Amino acid sequence: MNQTDLAFASALEQANLIRSKQISPLELVQLYLERIQLLDDTLGSFFTVTADKALADAAAKTEVLAQGVDASLPPFFGVPIAIKDLNSVAGVRCTYGSKVMQENIATYDDAVTSRIKQAGFVILGKTATSEVGSLPYTEPEGFPPTRNPWNLDYTAGGSSGGAAAAVAAGLSPIAQGSDGGGSIRGPAFCCGLVGIKPARGRVSYAPIGDAMNGIAANGSLGRTVADAAALLDVMSGYVTGDPYWLLDPHPSFLTIAQQSADQNIQPLRIAYSTSIAPIGEADTVCTQAVLDTAKTLERLGHQVEQNCPDCNGLEEPFTIVWRTGVSASGLPPEALEPFNRWLWEQQDSSGDYQKAVWTMQTISRRIVSFFDRYDVLLLPTYLHPAIRIGEWANLSPAEILEKVVHWIAPCPIANATGLPAIAIPTGFSPEGLPIGVQLVGRPADESTVIALAAQLEKVKPWSEARPKFGNVSM
Repeated sequence: MNQTDLAFASALEQANLIRSKQISPLELVQLYLERIQLLDDTLGSFFTVTADKALADAAAKTEVLAQGVDASLPPFFGVPIAIKDLNSVAGVRCTYGSKVMQENIATYDDAVTSRIKQAGFVILGKTATSEVGSLPYTEPEGFPPTRNPWNLDYTAGGSSGGAAAAVAAGLSPIAQGSDGGGSIRGPAFCCGLVGIKPARGRVSYAPIGDAMNGIAANGSLGRTVADAAALLDVMSGYVTGDPYWLLDPHPSFLTIAQQSADQNIQPLRIAYSTSIAPIGEADTVCTQAVLDTAKTLERLGHQVEQNCPDCNGLEEPFTIVWRTGVSASGLPPEALEPFNRWLWEQQDSSGDYQKAVWTMQTISRRIVSFFDRYDVLLLPTYLHPAIRIGEWANLSPAEILEKVVHWIAPCPIANATGLPAIAIPTGFSPEGLPIGVQLVGRPADESTVIALAAQLEKVKPWSEARPKFGNVSM
């Protein structure tokens, strides 16, 4: 295997190569650090590269392996990973995408980071995010924009844009992200990856509380369903004091992905829609992605019909809950970029906020009841492909919000309800930009959408596709 093929190998494959001593953790980390040094000044996928820490960790793990492979070693021993810069890694800069937080050093590992370390991963650094994670493109003031490896003139999405760009360009085999309104699924869509937003309560936000009344979740980004599922296994689980939690899956999400790729799954009841009321219809290319996927699912033996839950009334209360993330960040308004400063100024009274939560929860009950009749809902991920870097920069904050709401409209359904969802690639637009669809599952049922995604991946594999930008020899 040459160095480029190794960089684009799945995290699970790399774990096996390490265990079989075909590659050492140190050699693998050195490869990725060289690629980051060569490519990331252009791509902008990392805010912070922890080269010294990563090399020291990889060297220590390589020394452990030199003593003999121990079957009790954690599953991803020595495999590199990237962490989004909204999550805390002790002793590492954590900026939250804010120009005034560029010297902030985290003092603790949050629950997600702790579990990633326990799984044996080596952390390469912190990936780029929009300021406090508020926008679906990653162009915060004081940082270079994060570009799409498939076409550098376009965004990699947001707010987990850096995570998606890094994986798509072969600068990390896998990455953690978070999703409060499509912030994992959108970047996965923009960059041709698999992205999982888990069910509410699957992944802990410890040591802090939940995020924005539970609409946000930590999740995974990878090139394959199995990789994304395996990372979700790593991150999942209750931490004492969590406001809500789910029982661990049996079998594991990785086992579900692997079994479903190797054998047929039971026929499912699947609804699909190419529009979200009252926002509107997806553009032609995103509509066609849904229709083509629906036909494939029919050929696989599933019961597929056009239908969609009633989402009317969700936009306003969801927006009220979502925008509190800006004021809750603790940053003063004068430190915020114009869009977030405008959101901060829109903050509501506690009574209006609570009313919005109740309304969102009531509408969510209606949406979740739709899944009494269906196992899965097939939707566009976004309503049109990636936008250009800076495309909305000269719009007013109100105009930006209107554009954002229309673009990401299919995503907040899963955030408001707490339902699991997985974004998968399906192909490319005429301009060569990745496109895809998302599968939304029943409450606490990541297993079904992961199984279905793995079945679709087997029919039409996508992980071998590489952007020219990252397909370079070292």
